[in-house]
Amino acid sequence: MYYTYVLKSLKDGKLYTGYTSDLEKRFTQHCTGLVKSTCNRRPLKIIYYQAFISEQDARNEEKYLKSGSKPRNELKLRIKESLIL
Repeated sequence: MYYTYVLKSLKDGKLYTGYTSDLEKRFTQHCTGLVKSTCNRRPLKIIYYQAFISEQDARNEEKYLKSGSKPRNELKLRIKESLIL
């Protein structure tokens, strides 16, 4: 499985989007400062993830979520709906 995930910085409130084949390991790397783009934004929490069978599908979703305000608004709606359920 491959995962597209979104982290939220509890320090500055900003979001980080990525993809991985090992979500637990990658989150640990983020939390321990091993990822350059998030090391100064810790602590972090996972606020969203989606599983894919195909690596390419996970990459495409990551690219889509990073592509502008419409995808970010759609992501916020997905997160809000998942909290209701």
